[in-house]
Amino acid sequence: MPFVGGSLNALDNAFTWAEKHGMKVIVDLHAAPGSQNGAEHSASRDGYLEWGDSYIQDTVKVIEFLAARYGNHPALVAIELMNEPLAPGIKLEDLIKYYRLGYEAVRRHTPDAYVILSNRIGPADPQELLEFAGGLSRVVIDVHYYNLFDPKFKQWNLQQNIDYIYNDRASDLSKVTPANGPLSFVGEWTSALDFDGATKEDSGKFAKAQQDVYGRATFGWAYWSYRCKYDTWNLKRMIQDGLIKI
Repeated sequence: MPFVGGSLNALDNAFTWAEKHGMKVIVDLHAAPGSQNGAEHSASRDGYLEWGDSYIQDTVKVIEFLAARYGNHPALVAIELMNEPLAPGIKLEDLIKYYRLGYEAVRRHTPDAYVILSNRIGPADPQELLEFAGGLSRVVIDVHYYNLFDPKFKQWNLQQNIDYIYNDRASDLSKVTPANGPLSFVGEWTSALDFDGATKEDSGKFAKAQQDVYGRATFGWAYWSYRCKYDTWNLKRMIQDGLIKI
């Protein structure tokens, strides 16, 4: 969130620490000016989604700044232009216009960093960015998969959740992993389950199924999150407890 005071110093530190410890950094614009999905994590104070064509230039300026500052840093691996734009509030034509300008901004400063394009969440075609992205170099399509936020997941048992991963999620991922197109990235997933009585051991089994499937993503996956007060959202804790193996 580039408009929150103090964040630039924290980001600089992240790059310094990553280089020291042999890690790589993906810079993700999680909150765009105006809010791209109306959620609190996109910096909306009132729940409104306002991002659109009138905000594109301001958002590109943020990407330009980030690319200029970190484009040649040895720890940078990718810049993600926006997190979870929400359909239908975010129009596809506005998003593609912004993604083109954002891609060009990154390329002015680095030919090597990957540019990550988040699919729209909500009612949208998961393949809607493939044609556009196919004309660009070193581009990744980001998808987020949760067995949450839908009443059906509250009604399913563990095996039904696992079957959904091996069948439906595997199919979803294959749709955004074309043989000669952009790379695919499961940029967010968790082992949290939504049905009553789910145990941490259940979450470990659920995580194993997701690792099996999301390991097919050509740019890999990222767990949400590394540390969290809720155990099944806490990758560090799940690993320490032997429930997730990396």
